[in-house]
Amino acid sequence: MAGRLYITPLDLDRLLPDLTVDRPLVTGANLAPRRPLSIIRLEAGRANLDTVFWGLTPPWLKVLDHAPHCARAESLTARPMFREAFAARRCLVPVSGIYVWKPQPRFKQPFLVTRTDRGPLLLAGLWCRFHTTLTAYNDSMALITVPANGLLAPLVDRLPAMIDAGHARRWLDPDTPVEALQAQLVPAPLELLGAFPVSRRVNDPRHQDPSCAYPTGPMLRRTSEQEP
Repeated sequence: MAGRLYITPLDLDRLLPDLTVDRPLVTGANLAPRRPLSIIRLEAGRANLDTVFWGLTPPWLKVLDHAPHCARAESLTARPMFREAFAARRCLVPVSGIYVWKPQPRFKQPFLVTRTDRGPLLLAGLWCRFHTTLTAYNDSMALITVPANGLLAPLVDRLPAMIDAGHARRWLDPDTPVEALQAQLVPAPLELLGAFPVSRRVNDPRHQDPSCAYPTGPMLRRTSEQEP
C-alpha cells in the first residue's frame, strides 16, 4: 500500500506541456496522508495542477480518520464511496517515488520505489468535492492501487497504479469509457521501476529531511540476465 510519498521539484511542463498551474507543486521528502497533496485534473477542459486533501472525504463521511487514502482498483465500481468519483473525477499525482516497507524477522525495512531512470511518476487517483456552503468547498483525493509487479512483490503486495504521460489526457477525460480506464489499472512494467533500501528515519513522518530518501544499499531492478 502507499502510505508515504517522496516528491521533489519536477519538470511538469516537460511531462505535460499543456498543464496550467494554479498552485505550486507540494514537495517533501516523506509525505504522509491526511495532509495537502498536489493533483492534476481537468478543469474547463484543461489539465490543471491544484492542491487537495489526501484522504477521500465524501459529504457523508463523519469521521475524518476514516477517510481512505487508497482505493483498490478491483473495487472501484463496486463500492459506492469510489464508484461515482472513478466514473467522473479522476486525477493524477506527480511524484518522485513511493515508500514501501518489506517485512523482516525483527523489523520492517523501508524501500523507496522510483523509476529506474529517476524520472517522475504519474499515479492514478480519484477526487471528490464536499460543499460546506453554496460557494465554499473542500476537495480531497485517494490513490488507486493495483498488485505490485513480479519484481517488487517481495517488498510489497500493492502499489499505486501508474499512468503513462502519453495516456494522461485519456485518463483524465470524464468521457473515457470505464473499460478503457480499467485497462490502464495494471501492474507497472518490470523495466520501469526499481527500489532501494533507505533509512528507518522515514518511519516517522515528522522526519522531512532529504536523508529519508538516501539509498542505503543497491537498487533492486530488472537486469539483462532476467530478460526472457
